[in-house]
Amino acid sequence: MNRRTFVAGAGAALAAGPAAAQAPVRAWETLSLTEAGFRPDANERIAKAFADGQLKGLHGLVVLRHGKIAMEHYFAGEDEIWGDRRGTIAFNADELHDLRSVSKSIVGLVYGIALAEGLVPKPDASVLASFPNYPDLAADADRQRIKVEHVLTMSMGLEWNESLPYTDPRNSEIAMEYAPDRYRFILERTIARPPGELWTYSGGATALLGGLITKGSGQRLGEFASSRLFAPLGISTFAWTRGPNGEDAAASGLRLRPRDLAAIGQLVLDKGSYGGRKLVPADWMAQSLSRRTQLPDGLGYGYQWYVGSDRASAPWYGAFGNGGQRLLVWPRLGVVIAITCGNYNQPGNGKMPMQLANEFVLGALAP
Repeated sequence: MNRRTFVAGAGAALAAGPAAAQAPVRAWETLSLTEAGFRPDANERIAKAFADGQLKGLHGLVVLRHGKIAMEHYFAGEDEIWGDRRGTIAFNADELHDLRSVSKSIVGLVYGIALAEGLVPKPDASVLASFPNYPDLAADADRQRIKVEHVLTMSMGLEWNESLPYTDPRNSEIAMEYAPDRYRFILERTIARPPGELWTYSGGATALLGGLITKGSGQRLGEFASSRLFAPLGISTFAWTRGPNGEDAAASGLRLRPRDLAAIGQLVLDKGSYGGRKLVPADWMAQSLSRRTQLPDGLGYGYQWYVGSDRASAPWYGAFGNGGQRLLVWPRLGVVIAITCGNYNQPGNGKMPMQLANEFVLGALAP
């Protein structure tokens, strides 16, 4: 499971502004709890649990049922942007929030869009073929076996360690961020296993995807995502934190409002379509949400998305970020849950959002 953090230091740069004007701001419809099939006391239980300290650090919750807002809560709490403290924020529907490693899953969708336009290499392509400025690495036959597929599934086989604290310069992602050339840093890591053999959590993998999108489109990652995904979804504003090298941080830098995060979850539930328009190719959605590698905790991993099974053995899909950021999609139930939290860097920070989703949201569905 992801325990993603990154301490950027004071003054982390943000690529911010309105999304490209390709569609009007999304107009949300709402459902009452009864109409949505939830118990009538669901909202009161969530508010009480927060007041009692059971949901400490919760900033925002948006629950969709069949594409409409069924629950929405915001709470005040301490927050930060990539390690820069913001103080106490009174969160509301218009406040952007760090998504941290939820960004990875969204980059996975954007890669599929770029692939459909012929801007990035196919999954079966050699990664090094896209980096001809590293002939010394390309001369290594074993390294040539690393394909884009292995990048998408975090199974490159390269030595990578994000188990150390993200304040530790030995952490692979921190070292990558401050390396003179982040892509060389990733691709020259020691080969620890054959590609495709083992899932190893790697922000470097998503950084490579972001680099390929930027190279192929000629745009910043956020600009391309805005024109192809955010604006067509009716997402009117976003921010993307930039790393020390000035590039949008693909692995963890995206900031969205909870409603807009939920809109992306609904897009996943609707197999890449919105408003009669196919934004993400259906075949890419299917590939992304298929179990391709196995995690030690029983979850599967597709193309930058986690894949689980519920008690009815039906699939659910997730995007996870440090501090308790979650985007969870249950196709069988027609439910999307977007959660933002401020429990950055705290041990077990993923426990509370999953309790919130399972006990207070899914547990509130009327029998």
